[in-house]
Amino acid sequence: MTPAPGTTRRFRQVDVFGTDGLPLSGNPLAVVVDAEGLTDAELAAFARWTNLSETTFLLPPTTDRADYRVRIFTPGEELPFAGHPTLGSAAAWLATDDSRARGLVEVVQECGLGLVRVRVRGEVLAFAAPPRSRPGPLAPETLELVCRALGIGRADVLGHQWCVNGPVFAVVRLGSAAQVLALRPDDAELARLAREGGFEIGVVGDYPPGGAEADKAYDADKGDEAYEVRAFVPGLGLSEDPVTGSLNAAIAQWRRSAGEVPARYAVGQGKAIGRAGRIEVEDDGTDIWIGGRVRTVIAGTVDL
Repeated sequence: MTPAPGTTRRFRQVDVFGTDGLPLSGNPLAVVVDAEGLTDAELAAFARWTNLSETTFLLPPTTDRADYRVRIFTPGEELPFAGHPTLGSAAAWLATDDSRARGLVEVVQECGLGLVRVRVRGEVLAFAAPPRSRPGPLAPETLELVCRALGIGRADVLGHQWCVNGPVFAVVRLGSAAQVLALRPDDAELARLAREGGFEIGVVGDYPPGGAEADKAYDADKGDEAYEVRAFVPGLGLSEDPVTGSLNAAIAQWRRSAGEVPARYAVGQGKAIGRAGRIEVEDDGTDIWIGGRVRTVIAGTVDL
């Protein structure tokens, strides 16, 4: 039965891509479980009110191939797909749905981009990365604008690529994770690019194997992080996203296709803004899986 407007609806707020043993280290997500009956304006208003990078709303699927349907809102717009909302929504559905959800090892999410598979291993969930809709290097003039906004020179960029699978990111690769963490971009220029250019900026830099940098050494055998990512997203209503699954998925596809990273590795994100996000990446030969830990922080109801 469809809940009437103004009724009490199940709600969860979860921490996605957090580091094991460090509470509240990932990216928070608000999930309204019983979203039937809400108008588009009500969905958008609640997302603005939570003021998180994303808020999701769970609905019955429109196809029997999916377990649930999700709509994903930032404070400023609706997205067809996003990474941490995918994992957080799946965890919320698994925790609040009926007995069908118990013991499942994989669920299928329906979203604006289509169907997305989500693998379940306890608190660790992973989604199969959707294909990039706009691969390829940045145009020279776009790269110049990105460098200006980040406050770096063209010589600092080792590689660049469009990373688009819903959100639109122009991504540059720097020489090290330390350079990524040291960035102090021009917020006004980032906002202008988001507004006029229609894209956000992602940055990636490697931790050196066996060496120490920014108080961290990378050892693949120990599961240490291979590189650091930052996502500057003024167009989504905040200056920097704590941990970004969609961006990491597209970067993984880019760097795996270039043979620059192993089949299994970890990524760090959020250190520059006081978080300790961790993304697990695995290429099984068919799909690239983007995974991380999801923990419920708040469980209750909201009146909408």
